[in-house]
Amino acid sequence: MKPLELPPGPEETAIAVLAWLAGEPEMLGRFLALTGTRADQLRQAVDDPGFLAGMLDFLMGHEPTLIAFCEASGIAPETVVKAWRHYSGPGLDSGEY
Repeated sequence: MKPLELPPGPEETAIAVLAWLAGEPEMLGRFLALTGTRADQLRQAVDDPGFLAGMLDFLMGHEPTLIAFCEASGIAPETVVKAWRHYSGPGLDSGEY
């Protein structure tokens, strides 16, 4: 029997998003342009929870991009949502403000 695989945690999900973006030059260019981040800053930025929140925001803000990532990575959209909530904190719709 195959062991049960748990979904990736927030940090692993965010790293998977960055890895996917790195393989999608047009999408990475768009992300860099929107965030003002330079490509040479990515390695250091990955240690910043605010950067990870922004990267997940980028994905969550455009459903076709979210779906493309999920299809390519095999990570469920619900897992991305959990990671996004982890890094972004409660929103106005959560009642937790």
